Amino acid sequence: MEIRAIQNLGPGERREIFERTAGLADARADAREIVDDVRTEGDVALRRFASEFDGVEVGNLDVTDRAERAVDSLDADVREAIEQAAANIRAFHERQRPADWRETTDGRELGRRFRPLSRAGVYAPGGTAAYPSSALMGVVPADVAGVDHIAVATPPAEELPTATLAAAHIAGADAVYQVGGAQAIAALAYGTETLSASDVVVGPGNRWVAAAKADVRGDVEIDTIAGPSEVLVLADATADPELVAAELVAQAEHDTDASVAAVTADEELAEAVLAATDRQAAEREREEVIRGAFESPASGVFLARSLSEAVLFTDEYAVEHLSILAENDEDLLDRIDSAGSVFLGPHSPVAAGDYASGPNHVLPTGGSARRVSGLSVETFMRSTTVQRLSAEGLADIGDAVTTLARTEGLEAHAASVDRRLDERE
Repeated sequence: MEIRAIQNLGPGERREIFERTAGLADARADAREIVDDVRTEGDVALRRFASEFDGVEVGNLDVTDRAERAVDSLDADVREAIEQAAANIRAFHERQRPADWRETTDGRELGRRFRPLSRAGVYAPGGTAAYPSSALMGVVPADVAGVDHIAVATPPAEELPTATLAAAHIAGADAVYQVGGAQAIAALAYGTETLSASDVVVGPGNRWVAAAKADVRGDVEIDTIAGPSEVLVLADATADPELVAAELVAQAEHDTDASVAAVTADEELAEAVLAATDRQAAEREREEVIRGAFESPASGVFLARSLSEAVLFTDEYAVEHLSILAENDEDLLDRIDSAGSVFLGPHSPVAAGDYASGPNHVLPTGGSARRVSGLSVETFMRSTTVQRLSAEGLADIGDAVTTLARTEGLEAHAASVDRRLDERE
């Protein structure tokens, strides 16, 4: 981790900072081969990959009954935390559920109705840590949307994380499977002898999971191709460098591929943040992972010539998690359009959003916040438009319709309108 002046960044450095792929291209070929094997071999491939990649000999892929039992085996404080988080996440997502509507104007009754997808697949990562929070974030909005069948896949292990299994059940999952990686995405997308095919597959994961989601997209819907975790802290001279550093260290402990950055126009703050991150990293159990993330090309403390330049940098970075630690945080927020989720003020750590404040933590990464949003209830729904025209309403737009139809050379389209107008006369 080092201080880097924005004005001195070359074109190559800017590409590495703003086009964060985290090795996704390198994983595409391997992921596609895995996906193809699962489509061809089904459960046999899933068990083979569990042995090869996870070092686990899997018998029964379906662990739904273990998820049900896991709830009662949780420590009381862990169960309370999961239930509180689930309640907050559910309350936030209930606000997102769209309502059907109809309106009549000039003889045209127009509207839109919303219906849930039938089957959803949720990926809850494992690997170097257990992520019950990802189970909650994927399952709860699907349940709020009204999805009929919600399946969760999480990597196999000699001892499956009790908290992840319990969280899936508490959130409302109908089935839980011990399948991980790109093979889990393939199984959720296309189905096997044990898993049913889904209409949508969601959830974060490593580069192979992301590559598999890119591969199945089109055959099923996905949320986003979410890569490694990211945070950018926009800070002014009033910010506490220890809090800025704490945000960087917290997200860095996810993965060595994580991108963790701060931007400020205050050189003294930049130096204090750099010192604090080094000191705090040394205090953490996952120090090696944290320091690996610090070496990412998109990580660093970026020094701007002005707060305006810092804001422009922030908007172009289009980060997954944006923390604003500044005196006029609302004013700064108004000037930023691209971010997955924003955390305002010194008492709003990104970790609160990761777990229990309510908004979803499955968010766009790699700069994709410039064009897409995070996981929401709408991810699990589709809409249908509805229209009913009165005779007068059709007459009002009849000339426009027939003129445009004939301009496009579609005479039968025009005739379908003329017939109705002639009958009216």
